[in-house]
Amino acid sequence: MVAPQPFYQDRGTPIAVRQVLEALSELGYAVDLLTFPIGNDIAIPGLHISRAGNPFGIKSVPIGLSFRKILLDFSLITALRGQLRRASYTCIHAVEEAAFPATLIGRRYGVPVLYDMQSSLPEQLAQSRLFSPPPVQRCLQALECWLLRHVHLTVSSTGLAPRVKRLVPEARVREWQFPSAPSALDPAAALALRQRLGIPKGRPIVLYAGTFESYQGLPQLIEAIPLVQAGVPDATFVLVGADPSQKLELRNGSQRLLESGALRIIDRQPRAALPPLLAMADVLVSPRAHGGNLPLKIFDYLAAGRPIVATDIPTHRTVLTGERAILVALSAPALSEGILAALGDPPRAARLGRAARAYASEHLAWPGFVQSVADVYEEVHGHAGAARG
Repeated sequence: MVAPQPFYQDRGTPIAVRQVLEALSELGYAVDLLTFPIGNDIAIPGLHISRAGNPFGIKSVPIGLSFRKILLDFSLITALRGQLRRASYTCIHAVEEAAFPATLIGRRYGVPVLYDMQSSLPEQLAQSRLFSPPPVQRCLQALECWLLRHVHLTVSSTGLAPRVKRLVPEARVREWQFPSAPSALDPAAALALRQRLGIPKGRPIVLYAGTFESYQGLPQLIEAIPLVQAGVPDATFVLVGADPSQKLELRNGSQRLLESGALRIIDRQPRAALPPLLAMADVLVSPRAHGGNLPLKIFDYLAAGRPIVATDIPTHRTVLTGERAILVALSAPALSEGILAALGDPPRAARLGRAARAYASEHLAWPGFVQSVADVYEEVHGHAGAARG
């Protein structure tokens, strides 16, 4: 497996990679993971971690495109060549942009490539002024189409399969449904967390957990706070996931919200710390503006059994419906209306929470995920064997 990210760190793609590695271990696979020279080693049976070189002494890599990430990507390509010269593999599981060199180098060694498409690279890079002009986007899309045609199998984040089929109808594609087992709600732990944060018992909490990237819609959510407080004056908004390298756009009046305690911003937390955070919330929000891949937090939201308010975009619609979430437009008035609907109607909020938790129990359980990983690998190995035959 080739993962061009800091591994392990508690953030989107590394979390997904870890879940796949744990499933592969349970299935009896031996895996060499080639990754960046940044992150914490973890112990999983059958897993050996190799790290690319770090000639520039890079200490951290922010989420998204950066010059540091590009330098480490080149180092990773060099390490991949060496790895394939030294050992024989039945498959290369290439994550995100690592699929391009893996496909080219894998051909030379006759190794099939599984493309782990955590996001669409043209769509992701469109947020950068350098890569947003239409001619550049057309070139990026052509590269994406080339990749989809030449890998043995694409496994995409939930919501991206329609894009793959639209670009390359003949592409073989599956979608990940990442696991999120419902955890037992611990009222005592949630109350203790409230006390540590200085939020009085009984005060409604609206919580967001995730990255603070621009596409997450957090400015609109912050703008919605005074509108929500007009109906529920003691509502408290907690945003979890701040990173020192990221600057959250705080608009007029935001400082007053922070000073009054109506808005709390908490640094990124280990994934193990999420259950009590989600349990103390009265409403969970995902104001995401765009993006074809479903954020992992939605799986955790569903398992938490709390009412969800999310923007009505195709990505959210892949797992969220009106039966288990309140779907609204991306605007401060619409977000506030959805949040007030959840806070103002406890029976409806309880129904939504129960339906979300039931969906997680039925569709997002760990055994089902392990079976889906087994199916993916059987397919890529079977296809490669047929091609060789």
